[in-house]
Amino acid sequence: MQSHQTDEQLIKGYLNGNDNCFEQLLKRHKNKIFTYIVLTVKQRDVAEDIFQEVFLKVINTMNKGTYKEEGKFLPWVMRIAHNMVMDYFRNGKKIQFVDNADDEDEESLDIFKLLESDEKNAEEKILDEEMEQEVRIMINRLDDEQKEVLLMRHYGKMSFKEIAKMTNVNINTALGRMRYAILNLRSMMSEKKEKRIAA
Repeated sequence: MQSHQTDEQLIKGYLNGNDNCFEQLLKRHKNKIFTYIVLTVKQRDVAEDIFQEVFLKVINTMNKGTYKEEGKFLPWVMRIAHNMVMDYFRNGKKIQFVDNADDEDEESLDIFKLLESDEKNAEEKILDEEMEQEVRIMINRLDDEQKEVLLMRHYGKMSFKEIAKMTNVNINTALGRMRYAILNLRSMMSEKKEKRIAA
């Protein structure tokens, strides 16, 4: 039943004491948020740390009653993720992460443990991982500006207005970067297809 609920309904359920609602929210959006982080920092262990910090901030904001982004949960979380990634780079790739064990309310919280149960069978997982790996390689071959806009738009579901504001450019520039990112990805995909046919 929870899988059919909107993000806002799940948030209300969590705030009313149903932890399963938060678990459902996490599972729903984990792949997009984590992929954005790992493609940006390019280190899985660092990405996992940042991902956990992002959701600790999400939980704290909700628990304090200061969550105001109704209808825009994913873009809101993506903004938090983007800001933490930027902090990571601004601090010379050294960022102090919170030690969960020091906080009684969060000592048992491990975001990735909540995601261990996966309904997909082994074959589906392998196919997904192979496809995801190919796409990640292609995205990482884009220049930084094109990659940033593509990740925010595709994974963060952000509007071009939001992307322009976060990247300090005008909307036309953001649109142009997205267009070139798509053209370059198509070109890479065609090149890969031709190589497969030739082989």
